[in-house]
Amino acid sequence: ELDDLSPTERAKKLGRAGAPAVGIEVRVNDNGEVIARGNHIMQGYWEQPDATADAIHPASDDPAGPDWFHTGDGGIKDDESYITISDRKKDVIISGGENVSSIEVEDAIFSHPEVSEVAVIGIPDEKWGELVTALVVLTPGSELTEADIIAHTKTKLAGYKCPKKVEIRSELARTATGKLQKFKLREPYWAGRARKVN
Repeated sequence: ELDDLSPTERAKKLGRAGAPAVGIEVRVNDNGEVIARGNHIMQGYWEQPDATADAIHPASDDPAGPDWFHTGDGGIKDDESYITISDRKKDVIISGGENVSSIEVEDAIFSHPEVSEVAVIGIPDEKWGELVTALVVLTPGSELTEADIIAHTKTKLAGYKCPKKVEIRSELARTATGKLQKFKLREPYWAGRARKVN
């Protein structure tokens, strides 16, 4: 099935999340969030009623049916009913009224051979709401500049998605298992401010 596809089409198909397990129904709601319900979905977070209330919502289309679990993932459902995860909902950057997927921008920047690590976050901006900002770790010996990274990204993405600011870092905050901690990377920029978007 994949042999006859272009590289772009093949990558799109391989990037899909796959089919849900038996007994699970998965949808992308009107806000672009992946939601799921069924007999294998959790009933709530242990002793965290507020987090449970944020994540579990009654099914308005079927009040007698199981509740919907809001995953926090943004997604797109294709014409074959497969879902591709686009980003964590909380990591989407809203800049000038446009939604920008941090993952898409990270992929564009990471395609540069002198980029070792990258995290893209939104930081407060009076004009745009959030400013697309890239935190980048370069490969050893690289002399790449902020302007070089922005120029590279402009060859890959629409202008509004490109970072307006790039910070070169020696490392990025990660968990013990190596997962990026974007909330820690955002923290210094948002300290004392209410996040007015997203």
